[in-house]
Amino acid sequence: MQMVTLGSTGITVNKNGIGCLPVQRVTHKTAIMLLQKAYNAGLRYFDTARAYTDSEAKVGDAFKGMREKIFIATKTKALKAEDFWKDLAISLETLQTDYIDVYQFHNPPFLPVPGGEDGLYDAMLEAKAQGKIRHIGITSHKLKIANEAIDSGLYETLQFPFCYLATDADKELVAKCKAANMGFIAMKGLSGGLITNSAAAYAFEAQYENVLPIWGIQKEVELDEFISYIDNPPVMTPEIEELIAHDKEQLSGDFCRACGYCMPCPAGIEINACARMSLMLRRAPTDKQLTPEMQAKMKKIEGCLHCNKCKAKCPYGLDTPTLLAKNYEDYKRVLSGEIDVRNYT
Repeated sequence: MQMVTLGSTGITVNKNGIGCLPVQRVTHKTAIMLLQKAYNAGLRYFDTARAYTDSEAKVGDAFKGMREKIFIATKTKALKAEDFWKDLAISLETLQTDYIDVYQFHNPPFLPVPGGEDGLYDAMLEAKAQGKIRHIGITSHKLKIANEAIDSGLYETLQFPFCYLATDADKELVAKCKAANMGFIAMKGLSGGLITNSAAAYAFEAQYENVLPIWGIQKEVELDEFISYIDNPPVMTPEIEELIAHDKEQLSGDFCRACGYCMPCPAGIEINACARMSLMLRRAPTDKQLTPEMQAKMKKIEGCLHCNKCKAKCPYGLDTPTLLAKNYEDYKRVLSGEIDVRNYT
């Protein structure tokens, strides 16, 4: 069994965390089953957020009466102290707990610091002094803010996208966190579904002893794969290295990570699904991408206002309107039969 310690927090858990964003997409009963099955298999770290609709409620119900046996991380998107306290109160009530192990600023547009006009970091300190949170963390999709967080010495954990498509700059973040004794939590380990080989994804993360990957799971078969890695953790092999090299070549350049920070779209386009359609068809051809419902979603691209709000909000600097247009043209070629999806490479 591989274990990881989150820096100075002292939190030591199996090198499989659970990201609870996807459980908002399944029924309450299914979510409870998945979360409890993960716990029964030995997983102990569960990451959710106030912004994940009913995710916190499902986590709270799943672990009612067994709070000291798990670690719960959640997040606030508050940009001022008043909203911070509101979010914290709701999270505590919804999670059915009187404390949160790791409370994180959720992808803030700036780095909260002591004495800031927003009052956010000072609120974090006060909440910690009151015993309502135990450790202060931050999540980000932006290298600049992530580096600032590490350099500041103010945060105990950093949550950042990290998978085998990582750049050298991403890997440097991991090294900096290790040197600073700061916990590194890897989100998007499957790149929002574009990485389809979980063993390869795990083997990559396993190379970094200070990284805790949190896997977003909404199906039991997905959970079973990661549970199987507890006793038989995948390791890097020539075959996996070859697969990773192929994926990095195919996924090089601009592609949507499905983080959703571009949403909502004023034209009603589901950007985080539509802007990656070509890759989804290429990597995992499925009838689900060609249903009348999905066709209707893709057709909404025709109504793009070119307001560039999505472009301005993309943490990866993508030209989102152009990416949507390219994916839509590709999609129409598949629908027309010009491209055979069975041979789509």
